[in-house]
Amino acid sequence: MTGAIDRFGLQGKLALVTGASSGLGTHFAQVLAGAGARVALAARRVDKLQGVVEAIAAQGGEARAFALDVTDNASVCACLDAVGAWGVPDVVVNNAGVTVTRPVLEQTEEDFDHVLGTNLKGNWLVATEAARRMAAAGKGGAIVNVASILGERVAGGVAPYAISKAGVVQATKALALELARHGIRVNALLPGYVVTDLNRDFLTSPAGDKLRARIPSRRFGEVTDLDGPLLLLASDAGAAMSGATLAVDGAHLVSSL
Repeated sequence: MTGAIDRFGLQGKLALVTGASSGLGTHFAQVLAGAGARVALAARRVDKLQGVVEAIAAQGGEARAFALDVTDNASVCACLDAVGAWGVPDVVVNNAGVTVTRPVLEQTEEDFDHVLGTNLKGNWLVATEAARRMAAAGKGGAIVNVASILGERVAGGVAPYAISKAGVVQATKALALELARHGIRVNALLPGYVVTDLNRDFLTSPAGDKLRARIPSRRFGEVTDLDGPLLLLASDAGAAMSGATLAVDGAHLVSSL
């Protein structure tokens, strides 16, 4: 049993987490550090990462902060160059994401470009550049793309977000196909509605109660529900998994229409 548990460990590994300054990104970075990885934290504002670095250090882990704008290829390359002084990442958690919430007839071209540029183009730029470096180092690795159940279903008011996450799901499969020969696994994590500081007020409102009633488990997820699935995809425990989409949603995706 101990051997099975050890396969979920990340001792000696270097992990890069994008969008690490808040929400799920911060939590993912702490989970990876807790599993033994050195963690490169990346976000547009490095100053917002310092608290996460300190929190990981306080728990005995090791983390460093790096500037990254995932929508800008030069920034992606510069970030990975800087991380490269520490090593080539073994694990990449492609987490950076944004949304714009308004009816589709009120969505603008700027909204679409902003959401798709970050969630889909940014995901692609980070994944492909990291993969080039993994392949050149001959070490393989694991890329975990953070998608959403909205990559497979839809909801009102977030059309560009749903479109972007559907693209991430398909990009995950396309990358997995071509990168397998290099020993690089690519999988997607599809969270359902997970309670964070950003959405807590809504999810605990009467509107949130109506949403929860449509989830078969009758509960929203907690960030800790994602810990095991994340480590499965990032570690040797998932060594035979690539091109998979792993929903963590209390059976929301399989609920009836």
